[in-house]
Amino acid sequence: MRVLVTGAYGLIGSAVLARLRRGGHDLIAAGRSIEAARRRAPFARWVEADFNRLTRPEDWLPLLDGVDAVVNCVGVLQDGAGDRVRRVQVTATNALFTACERRGVKRAIHISAVGAERGAPTKFARSKAIAEEHLQSLDLDWAILRPGLVIAPAAYGGTAMLRGLAGLPWRIPLVSADARIQIVGVDDLAETVSRCLAPDAPVRVRWDIACPQEFTLARIVVAFREWLGLPPRPFVTVPRGIATLVSRIADALGYLGWRSPARTTALKQLSAGVLGDPLPWMAATGIRPKSLDDVLAQMPASVADRWFARLYLLKPVAIAGLALFWLLTGLIALGPGRDAALGHLLAAGFPAWFAEPFLIAGALLDVVLGLMLLVRRTARLALLTMLAATPFYLLAGTLFAPQLWLDPLGPLLKVVPMLVATALTLAIMDDR
Repeated sequence: MRVLVTGAYGLIGSAVLARLRRGGHDLIAAGRSIEAARRRAPFARWVEADFNRLTRPEDWLPLLDGVDAVVNCVGVLQDGAGDRVRRVQVTATNALFTACERRGVKRAIHISAVGAERGAPTKFARSKAIAEEHLQSLDLDWAILRPGLVIAPAAYGGTAMLRGLAGLPWRIPLVSADARIQIVGVDDLAETVSRCLAPDAPVRVRWDIACPQEFTLARIVVAFREWLGLPPRPFVTVPRGIATLVSRIADALGYLGWRSPARTTALKQLSAGVLGDPLPWMAATGIRPKSLDDVLAQMPASVADRWFARLYLLKPVAIAGLALFWLLTGLIALGPGRDAALGHLLAAGFPAWFAEPFLIAGALLDVVLGLMLLVRRTARLALLTMLAATPFYLLAGTLFAPQLWLDPLGPLLKVVPMLVATALTLAIMDDR
């Protein structure tokens, strides 16, 4: 069967793609940015498909030529730079399913979410519900799968945050520690997708996909910490006011392109709980979903997992710290430190007619790089430019002011660890 998988390099999409490959399907994988994904999964034919642009059925028709089934794994947690929840999860998703009906693609599988209802507390869940209703109105053999919290060897979004919290060294801050959550192993979800593509599979079904057992958020974090092999640590309850402030800051950063799992939608979804009724799914498929302990036992933690957990919450700190360093360096050189900086250049032998423009250009470059680092789309370029510019600063300082290497405050020596911090931040920039 030729299957189009949308969102194919995401946490769920990549697992579905791998499972369908084992099932012998001819796979077309779709995503917004597919260059790296094509290298990771060369067995699929990759096509670009940006849900922000493919908002009419006519936009989807060329991608559906020769396709027998569609598995939609695309989802957007919250509005932000390049993300509009309603556009992606309603307009474009509905257009995709309408195009399936027009093209004669009979089988459509939609990955929704537990708690997707019209009266849900978030736009994310409400938009999922609207897409479900549209799909159910079409003349298609549809299946709507509504997973709980998906646990996978990979980590992204909420599961990445849980690992980051589990890796903290002293105290573990939690919001809604008693929130009730049902989990599902990504293998159980991918297996369900595979079974839904069988010729005799049930159609026109809507299932909650989860382990029946309920866990508190605190229990899940403890399980992850035990999985990482780290000693127990006490929890600290984060006051609601502080949690709200953090989520609002995360919301603002979303418009700079940073898709933080600490945004308001995640907080609301968590507070509401992640609960469904998986018994109809279990009865129809015969799948006995793995418990949280079983899922974790089947993917033993490695040193890479411990690195990820310890570095996850340090990543935004490193980005913010480097951005602040470059911004302040430039602003100080243009402001209160201007005379001292100009004096260093003149003492190094720069002519007066050149020193001031050179100072202004260098300071402006620092400010621009600091601002670029705050924007997700330009952050990698900023880090690469920093790595290129910093050795130039060191070389210039060595040639024109070598005495600064022996200065007791170490103005040149301190640049070296900053260079290392930049390289390390660049190394952990990938989100998935």
